[in-house]
Amino acid sequence: MLTAGELAGLVVAIFWVILVCFLVVVLVRLARLLTETRKSVAELSDRIAPLLDDMSQTVSEANRRLAAAEEITDNMRDVSGNMVKITGVASTLLAGPVLKISAFRDGFRVALARRASRRAPARRVARGGPRTGPRTAERINERHAAERAVERRAIGRGR
Repeated sequence: MLTAGELAGLVVAIFWVILVCFLVVVLVRLARLLTETRKSVAELSDRIAPLLDDMSQTVSEANRRLAAAEEITDNMRDVSGNMVKITGVASTLLAGPVLKISAFRDGFRVALARRASRRAPARRVARGGPRTGPRTAERINERHAAERAVERRAIGRGR
């Protein structure tokens, strides 16, 4: 039979064998993992070089298009500035004559209305004699008041 020291030595030897087997399995798996990692890194480095080349071409193309877009926006800014200037000149050139024509037209219309109102009583006199009475005088006064109101409105508008 085995003594207590021999039994303890045997147990320790068995634990060392189990530990060594466990470490061997772990090291084998670690070696496989490192091999696979090395292969993946090699494949990745082989694929990254063309990918980086494509990426740099894409970035340069994007920069070229952005420069073209910036040039277009600069041109549009210039065009809009020129349109503002042209609009200002056109309004200056057209607004003055249009206002003068409008004022002349309104003045001419008022003058024609005055002339027509002055001639209206003369026609009545020529046709059948003067009409007298409060109604005729009221109508004439109303007509003159209406003409003056039109003149005041025209003057109030700046014409």
